[in-house]
Amino acid sequence: MSENPLKQYFRRPAIYFKLPSGGKHYPPGVVNIPPNDELPVYPMTTMDEIALRTPDGLYNGASMVRLIKNCIPDILDPWQLNSIDMDSVVIAIRAASVDGNLDITSVCPECNEEGKYGVDLLKMLAEKRDIDYSTPLEIHELSIKFRPLTYTETNKNGMRQFEVQKLLNELVNYENTEQQQEMFVDGLKKLNELTLDVIAQTIEYIQTPESRVDNQTFIREFLDKCDAKTNNIIKEHSGKLKQQNENKPLQMKCVNCQHEYQQALVLNNTDFFV
Repeated sequence: MSENPLKQYFRRPAIYFKLPSGGKHYPPGVVNIPPNDELPVYPMTTMDEIALRTPDGLYNGASMVRLIKNCIPDILDPWQLNSIDMDSVVIAIRAASVDGNLDITSVCPECNEEGKYGVDLLKMLAEKRDIDYSTPLEIHELSIKFRPLTYTETNKNGMRQFEVQKLLNELVNYENTEQQQEMFVDGLKKLNELTLDVIAQTIEYIQTPESRVDNQTFIREFLDKCDAKTNNIIKEHSGKLKQQNENKPLQMKCVNCQHEYQQALVLNNTDFFV
């Protein structure tokens, strides 16, 4: 078969970017880092946009994995991308597909007027930084080493959280009965279990004076049975690491009253690309 004469008009990389982690956290076969460390990013295709409108694909992560493979071919196994890099990957694909800008609406807290604003996605990409997980948390005789979650773990935790939240939301349809109270307590219990499960996943190992423990079952049991003070220290440290990975608040200036304020930007895959 002869070569397609339209090949020169196929899509080309729109932008190049560096992973915040530099790819240093990955084993072979996850990401192919080019010699200049910059990954080419192709714009989305029509099929990508259709896939992103498939609820099941978004829910189970399959659509996002397909999108990443198609737009950033150097990412060989998107399921193993960690939370440090995932936001940057999502921003890069969006930036390559919409000329580097994103329009958002925001309500001014001063005058309550809604306005439209442009977000510079390329600037956001440049501001993303790696997170240092190398320094363990020291608690008495214990040395606790943390790690970032993979997209597989993050997606599964998100599905669990969705189910728990759905259960809690359904309680509004019940009268204030004993059954409702039991369901509420059950929902809170599941939410707490999910929180501890996620923290346990972020712990790579716990070093004791006698041994290094990396068994997830043992670590999870430790979180259940350690004293409240130790548990709270671990939760706080895990929360600080997560906070470092969050996008910086947007600096807004109201188009109506000129009031300056900050607004958080949360990347929700279900509507970020729509």
